[in-house]
Amino acid sequence: MDITEELRKIVGVRLSVSPSELYCYSSDASQVKGIPDYVVRPKSTDEVSRIVRLAYENEIPVTARGAGTGLAGGAVPVSGGIVLDMSGMNRILEIDIDNIQVVVEPGIIQDALNDALEPYGFFFPPNPGSSAMCTIGGMIAYNASGMRCVKYGTTRNYVRDLEVVLADGTVIHTGSKMLKSAAGYDLTQLMIGSEGTLGIVTKASLKIAPLPKTRKLVIASFRSAEIAGQAVVKTFSNGVIPSACEILDRVSLQVLKRYDPKLVLPSEGDVILFEVDGTENSAREAAEQIIEVCSPLAISIKLAESEKEMADIWAARKLVGAAVSRLDPTKTRIYVGEDVGVPIKKVPELLRKAQEISEKFNLPAMKYGHIGDGNLHLALFIDVLNKDEWDRLNRAADLVHRTAIELGGTVSSEHGVGAARAEYMEAQWGPALEVMRAIKKALDPKGILNPGKLGL
Repeated sequence: MDITEELRKIVGVRLSVSPSELYCYSSDASQVKGIPDYVVRPKSTDEVSRIVRLAYENEIPVTARGAGTGLAGGAVPVSGGIVLDMSGMNRILEIDIDNIQVVVEPGIIQDALNDALEPYGFFFPPNPGSSAMCTIGGMIAYNASGMRCVKYGTTRNYVRDLEVVLADGTVIHTGSKMLKSAAGYDLTQLMIGSEGTLGIVTKASLKIAPLPKTRKLVIASFRSAEIAGQAVVKTFSNGVIPSACEILDRVSLQVLKRYDPKLVLPSEGDVILFEVDGTENSAREAAEQIIEVCSPLAISIKLAESEKEMADIWAARKLVGAAVSRLDPTKTRIYVGEDVGVPIKKVPELLRKAQEISEKFNLPAMKYGHIGDGNLHLALFIDVLNKDEWDRLNRAADLVHRTAIELGGTVSSEHGVGAARAEYMEAQWGPALEVMRAIKKALDPKGILNPGKLGL
């Protein structure tokens, strides 16, 4: 069978087979690489179903791809085969305010969805740093989250129903428009976070939330990242749940100040950004309580003075990972060992151990991330032309992953496992990994859906 010709019958000119075009789909934002044999850009569920059925009959690997912003190689075709570029399926199919939900195709960008929801007074809360680029389909595949999941949760908390193309091309729905259901297995939750290894999402019904009336931002600095972690634990222990709770260590502060010298941030210490939202009164009371609780531990603590000041700080925070070159143009941020998470009470210990690892391997690092849910991003950066630094980087990243597991945590809190962290799945899950493999085998008996990912 001429696969190229069969694919062309389905999508016409929306097929790429030239080496230069295939190369553009050989990586994401990680160090994982893999060249596809075909890139197909479907426009409908029917096209996806026909493509996947063709692949199943001929045992050709299929890897779904959104915007390519992933950091673990999840959208990289490590076994070749077909890449399904889902970015063209990017419509909002329904905004159903009466039922507090929307129906979308997987290729829509999150910020575009929230721009459409804002006039109705609603938003889709998961807020990854790549929200201006990442697709809803990718967020579902990874169970993505971000700065506001402390209060609002992750993508998993907002998906009611998925239209999914299975490995043999069969199309199913996993849920409904109901707020709750007790009928059978929860296939929706099974698909979320499966990274395209169980099926291809072609449509999603999403719960949405009312926009808060106001937000307040408390900016506190501490003598060390470990003390900053203690302040977070103390805040939660006093019954305050921020909408966002972010750490920026002193290296991160240097990076941000070089990125924008006008940012109103402390000049010393390690900083926690506590955001609270709600009504004017409730947000103000929560901010005042945070200031009262954290003041005994803080070097400095203050409330942001304006909406613009808050917006500038959050915009800079989203760019901190990419802005590290401002600190040393000879070094590059490498996305390994950078998405670990631990139980909240273990956060101070994780911060201390992360610093020890950075010093042990003599590698500069930034510590930042969603400290309010135990998710730390350790940004290691090296001279990519230095083989010794690569070796130290990989050893440091391995120790970071194993440290998180030892502390009862996870090797990935929001960026996914993909191929980059697959080797740690057995250490984290033990016998449960065999259960995952059994599910994979049942739904994808020929192993064509995103092979080489999740340690499956």
